[in-house]
Amino acid sequence: MSADRACAPRRRWRLRPSAVPVIIGTAAFVIGVLDVVGAVFPAFREGRMHRLAAVFPGTVSSLAAATAVVTGILLLMLAHALKRGKSRAWWATVLLMPVGSATQLIYRHSIFGAVLSLALMGVLIAYRSEFTALSDPRTRWRAALNFVVLSAVAFGLGMVITSAHPKSERGNPGLIERVQHVLYGLFGFQGPVRYTSDRVGDVVAYSLGGLGLLIAISTVYLALRPGRPVAELSEEDEERLRALLVKHGARDSLGHFALRRDKSAVFSPSGKAAVCYRVVSGVMLASGDPIGDVEAWPGAIEQYMELARAHAWLPAVVGCSETGGEVWTRETGLDALELGDEAIVTTSEFTLQGRAMRNVRQMVKRIERSGYVCRVRRVRDLTEEEKDRVRLAADAWRGTDTERGFSMALGRFGEELDGDCVVVTAHKEREPEAPHPELGDLRAVLHFVPWGSDGLSLELMRRDRSADPGLNELLIVAALQEAPALGITRVSLNFAMFRSALARGERIGAGPVLRGWRGLLVFLSRWFQIESLYKFNEKFQPDWVPRFLVFPNSRDLPRIGFAIMQAEGFVTLSLPLPATIQRFLPGRRNRQPHRHKSGYATGSDAAKESAVA
Repeated sequence: MSADRACAPRRRWRLRPSAVPVIIGTAAFVIGVLDVVGAVFPAFREGRMHRLAAVFPGTVSSLAAATAVVTGILLLMLAHALKRGKSRAWWATVLLMPVGSATQLIYRHSIFGAVLSLALMGVLIAYRSEFTALSDPRTRWRAALNFVVLSAVAFGLGMVITSAHPKSERGNPGLIERVQHVLYGLFGFQGPVRYTSDRVGDVVAYSLGGLGLLIAISTVYLALRPGRPVAELSEEDEERLRALLVKHGARDSLGHFALRRDKSAVFSPSGKAAVCYRVVSGVMLASGDPIGDVEAWPGAIEQYMELARAHAWLPAVVGCSETGGEVWTRETGLDALELGDEAIVTTSEFTLQGRAMRNVRQMVKRIERSGYVCRVRRVRDLTEEEKDRVRLAADAWRGTDTERGFSMALGRFGEELDGDCVVVTAHKEREPEAPHPELGDLRAVLHFVPWGSDGLSLELMRRDRSADPGLNELLIVAALQEAPALGITRVSLNFAMFRSALARGERIGAGPVLRGWRGLLVFLSRWFQIESLYKFNEKFQPDWVPRFLVFPNSRDLPRIGFAIMQAEGFVTLSLPLPATIQRFLPGRRNRQPHRHKSGYATGSDAAKESAVA
């Protein structure tokens, strides 16, 4: 038994905090909502709910109302982190509760409210051991995001606060005056809106000033705190991964994608295996099988799961093989779901002869007669000018605003370390009025990454939209025919989501459930490449190899699915930074912009889509 197995005992991992953090986080959220609503809306403070709100911090008196707004927003911001058992959220809430208690005593003279606030703090202290999760990775760019989001929330809430006292307003201020009043108030100045009641004026002024102070303090804190890069593959880790791929890279066609530099890596104690991952919306998302010796996988998985537990992240693995799924489920107690199938072609068996290949054969012959020629080369054999032209083409022919890819994309092209990659290009004389004459005669490109020493895995597929249909088929056929000369015996093509369901559902005798499921997938194919990828892959008569999703619980699937869509680039929540700024971010080692094979308009423009299409 290896050292990694000895240090990785089989056990059922506790992936979630206990019920205590969830209850306390929910209570913090409720208190925050009542604090904000009770301070903003006079009817709430003076109605039946006044008696309920009186037991919560800061709901009466001008300064108490302003304090309640700030306290409520802070509690709302902390609630989710409390549910996840975050240590820093615990500290912040413990320090915040005495403020609410003091507000009750000084402004409301409410002993019960003060005792309740202290009691909640006491519960937090009593269950301190439940809040041990570390903070998530961060960068200082989060300060800018915090400023923008919190400013928008504060402005909207400020408009509500300013307009919530119509009976106390002097005159009839318009929208412009209210906007000016909110903007002035956030900076601590008196705005144009006047009130007949000094108390109402104080409530509005203190509330707006408190919101402005909250924005300033939180932004400054986030900007000045020590920054740690988010999911950055260090040079040392990359060298270790490359060494593992040299020895064990032939095991998994997705192994080379572990070298994406927006991933992090965790290694087994022996260093013989590693798991590569990225954290997206609290989901610790790994892709493919662990890298390295199978005997050392349990040790790497142990380290991965321990890191997920320490940060209260939700672990998930997308696109692992059947062997990988068995190891993951055995070592962690997680569950597995068949996600789709990978199309793999054995180059020695590939031929254009036969009835099954008739359509592909005719399409290839037709487009060759149109004057297209293909070139298959290692990336190391390209000149810098040719590499730049391929990069420019990949950007120009991309059908989406952002690059896509995570589990089955490398995210760069043409670097010296990636010289073993293979690029297939299609060429034809370009018309002078073409939209991108700087691309010369280049009309389409495929990019493959190594799969061990005798395999390739498709990473990128792009073509000129104005080119003739069938270019993708021509490129793939050229790659498969030239593969033996490069020492390649197997090629991984596209990944087809839910392929088995589509195949079984169209067979004679399929039951109503299978037909219904297939009908839903066909309907979704109008927006996502599901059926089109399956049909495109099937043209080349591949062997289908299943890929799996590993997850803790069925109720986590929506959250994991959304995180996968974010990682693959189908959903973008963060603010995009200009490319000129990204180049100067800490830890960027002269990296190329991401290139991926997404965004095709037709079924023949299929590419190896990632776990969610």
